[in-house]
Amino acid sequence: MLLYVFCGDSPVRPLAAPSGLGHEDVRTFDLPGLPGRRDLKFLDELPTRFVRGSTPSLEDIAAQPDVAHLGAPQPDPHEVTERVRLIVHGSDAALATIVAKLMRIDALWVQVAFIPLFPDTSPVARNWGLLPDANPEQHLQFALESAVRPTTLIRDDHGQVVLGAAEITGPNGASGEMIGEAIVDSSVLYNYDPQRAQMSPFTNGLRMMPTMGAPGLVAVPLPAPENKKGGWWTRWRRKENIQPPVLEGRALQTGGVDLQVTRDGLAHPRALKSVTFYRHLRDGQFVRN
Repeated sequence: MLLYVFCGDSPVRPLAAPSGLGHEDVRTFDLPGLPGRRDLKFLDELPTRFVRGSTPSLEDIAAQPDVAHLGAPQPDPHEVTERVRLIVHGSDAALATIVAKLMRIDALWVQVAFIPLFPDTSPVARNWGLLPDANPEQHLQFALESAVRPTTLIRDDHGQVVLGAAEITGPNGASGEMIGEAIVDSSVLYNYDPQRAQMSPFTNGLRMMPTMGAPGLVAVPLPAPENKKGGWWTRWRRKENIQPPVLEGRALQTGGVDLQVTRDGLAHPRALKSVTFYRHLRDGQFVRN
């Protein structure tokens, strides 16, 4: 089965079913630019309709002593009656919202393809190796014909996923200071609190991106804005040409004061004291290069 999902205005409108598929095998959904829970209720039927047999639960996977699920991404273990490919045309945030829904209903066996609204500025398109200069019809052809590739899936403790990039900053965004600490697995990435004498050459927050393979994510402190003079610490960092650390791992834990979290271009509705991003126990099945 093929599912077309159009989030917001879209110039792509397939007029006929692809070769080998009848019209009864193709369904089209027009959704808001950022779909909500009610908009995505049509996905709820997928596990009941297509999954057969039994599959180890997430609890079973977590209890495995060899943690094989943290290695290279694998095809999803669910046994399904037929392939289901979902093609999303929209923003990075819209795609992440839909994949988060699939994660919550344990339907990551669904193959997901993406036609980005803004391919030249989309972190997801860059991560997935989609051509920035391709037109929507070319992206559609790629989404229909290319093979699926198992891919690590990064989620957070608020039940959201990140497919392109997330930024964690202070209350004034990347132009201001972020007081807090960030740890990737067991290594300190960021630690800044002048009141506690925890000084750092990097004070503007951090950026996290998923890796397509193991371990799952990579994070780096944000650079200070070029037009900001900064204090002596910033001037010293620039003078000494100190490069930011780049850490890879399975999880990123951040705590601080009034943290602003932006996932795939969508800002969290309120400031947070902490947020943790980590690799989900099942991998995504994404159509990408």
